[in-house]
Amino acid sequence: MEDDGERSSIVISLIENRAKEVGMAAFNLRSASLDLSQYIETSGSYQNTQTLLQFYDPMVIIVPPNKLAADGMGGVSELADKFCGHIRKVVMARGCFDDTKGAVLVKSLAAKEPSALSLETYYKQYYLCLAAAAATIKWIEAEKGLIVTNHSLSVTFNGSFDHMSIDATSVHNLEIIEPFHSSLLGTTSKKRSLFQMLKTTKTIGGTRLLRANLLQPLKDTETINTRLDCLDELMKNEQLFFGLTQVLRKFPKETDRVLCNFCFKPKKVTNEVMGVDNFKKSQVLISNIIVLKTTLDALPLLGKVLKDASCFLLSNVFRTVCENEDYSTIRNRICEVFDEDVLHARVPFVARTQQCFAVKAGIDGLLDIARRTFCDTSEAIHNLANKYREEFGLPNLKLSFNNKQGFYFSIPQKDAQGKLTSKFIQVVKHGNHLHCTSLELASLNVRNKSAAGECYIRTELCLEALVDAIREDVTTLTLLAEALCLLDMMVNSFAQTISSKPLDRYTRPQFTDDGPLAIDSGRHPILETIHHEFVSNGIFISEASNMLIVMGPNMSGKSTYLQQVCLTVILAQIGCYVPACFATIRIVDRIFTRMGSTDSLESNSSTFMTEMKETAFIMQNVTPRSLIVMDELGRATSSADGFSIAWSCCEKLLSIKAYTIFATHMENLSELATLYPNVRILHFDVDVLNNRLDFKFKLKDGPRHIPHYGLLLAEVAGLPRSVIDTAQCITSKITQTERKRMEVNCEQHHQLQMIYRAAQRLLCLKYSSQPEDAIRQALQNLKESYLDGTV
Repeated sequence: MEDDGERSSIVISLIENRAKEVGMAAFNLRSASLDLSQYIETSGSYQNTQTLLQFYDPMVIIVPPNKLAADGMGGVSELADKFCGHIRKVVMARGCFDDTKGAVLVKSLAAKEPSALSLETYYKQYYLCLAAAAATIKWIEAEKGLIVTNHSLSVTFNGSFDHMSIDATSVHNLEIIEPFHSSLLGTTSKKRSLFQMLKTTKTIGGTRLLRANLLQPLKDTETINTRLDCLDELMKNEQLFFGLTQVLRKFPKETDRVLCNFCFKPKKVTNEVMGVDNFKKSQVLISNIIVLKTTLDALPLLGKVLKDASCFLLSNVFRTVCENEDYSTIRNRICEVFDEDVLHARVPFVARTQQCFAVKAGIDGLLDIARRTFCDTSEAIHNLANKYREEFGLPNLKLSFNNKQGFYFSIPQKDAQGKLTSKFIQVVKHGNHLHCTSLELASLNVRNKSAAGECYIRTELCLEALVDAIREDVTTLTLLAEALCLLDMMVNSFAQTISSKPLDRYTRPQFTDDGPLAIDSGRHPILETIHHEFVSNGIFISEASNMLIVMGPNMSGKSTYLQQVCLTVILAQIGCYVPACFATIRIVDRIFTRMGSTDSLESNSSTFMTEMKETAFIMQNVTPRSLIVMDELGRATSSADGFSIAWSCCEKLLSIKAYTIFATHMENLSELATLYPNVRILHFDVDVLNNRLDFKFKLKDGPRHIPHYGLLLAEVAGLPRSVIDTAQCITSKITQTERKRMEVNCEQHHQLQMIYRAAQRLLCLKYSSQPEDAIRQALQNLKESYLDGTV
């Protein structure tokens, strides 16, 4: 397989039945892993499938022939056409989706023992994803010309649902992968997404692991705390942190792809197919073994740095990787054939030379002859360049090389004026230089490339036994790839990001099973890097107070606050520190967002219809452990209908007991707190000075009525004064009666609210880890505030 950089390397198959069940098989050619998922679609827009497609970002989607699903749902084939137009779609006959054959293939190819996979149990339950697996493997073998090595695949069943689920709409709303806008008004800084902020990884595999973690954060507190323990040690031990940073640079960035390539067997080179146009696969194989040797050469250095590490994650890498004798055995086998000095190189001609001279001299006579030809042509090319410098008076003529063109001349444009003869052909301007060649150079290029190709093919024939021996330890190589990707993410992304901030700006989050979501002085992880005077705000949601209604004028900070809370939870659950003074998180299984107000042209939906579809998806899939943020629900339709929908949605979410943050302009929604004691009203502080709004961006407790703030903003925007005056007269008459009614309701329910708040604080004290004296003092303070009526 050729190196395809950061381009997707995942092939996905989809199939569904009449019961709206969807089976998905995702085969990662880079990491040699197969993820199988089977689930029931609950919405006509296939939101669950869209979420998984967003996560995997496949290069190919395989589907059976188009057939409409039950209840008028469009089917996965239509979904692939509508939402994945840039991805190649392959239609395979239904006979290729054979669940029996899929089970046999998974059993023979999985790295784990069949008993560990519980295949007999999964076979009946997950027959659709096994059928999808059969089609995926069949396509890979036919299209890519690859045979998967037995017992080499990392297979997971239903793996995506072991993590937090973030649907595709929420990924967009929270700017996890891509920002809404790259530039911010009034600043020269570029706004970045959370992924772009953390993307300081050095390897392609580390970058992909980071992206996967952000789209599907962890739910297992043990794994999360293991990562946080690792960060604790890296932050306290500077020598360990800088040592790991330095040693990880010695591993090639494509290490994970190369190591997992040994899970596949390409077609063997035979005498009949040898030729100058058939050496590419041989070159890739040689390059892969050089990368493997370079990686294994760096392992002792990694072991030296990790030797004294105390946290479980780093010490486990040291035990399972650095002290594993299998890697020394593989390296010794390589050194029996390869020259000891061969290392991975990025400079194109150096890399070509390393590949031609990788195998020791004397092993193959024909290879030695091809090498001499390669050296002779390379020397002739350099002699030609020296000749042209003297003959044409071009002392700054430079001989350059790239893999596509081979050798070419680069001449400064100021030197070439009036001196470039007709001997130089294919002249192209490139910056301040001219790139060109000549007939003599083109001829030598062909001979040099042919000699290199002969070296590659002869070298591959010398490596057959070595490659077969390496494939015997393919699970060991997969373990090494996973360990290096994890270290890259932990050290070069998480630890690097935290260490680049001022001291104590990030803190370690704590986790509870049924406790509150509490964040003290939290900040938006992206915007705080742009606005240095970012105002921090906290949050406290518990089972006793599981809904926050946040009020405030436009531009007061409500949407930023909603984003901030979600991004903080995501950072915590990927095992990273969070931008706050203190944070305790109840593990979240799903994040839902309803933000923004735009038409959806591709699905022919108005703003209001888009709102309702997103809200319907939330209501159908919400769980008691979900985190829901909703911004301005119901504003895209009439005031009465919008208010009634917002109210009824709040009541539904209150009955589920999910943690909900609801931002709104509708002041009437604050009456929910008079009926439901587990509703808490907050507002963003704003002062009105000389008919101008002075935004403080600080969240405060209770409701706050700011009269006619919409009219004040409209005046700032330039609406005529006469229009503003008329609008002010009309709104005063409308709101006066309503405000009096709301005040009466609040007074009537004040006593009930006091009792509930007292009970809420008692519950928090019950689970508190504070000393007994502190709890006694807190109880005394609660008693006094209750008697004073200020609780």
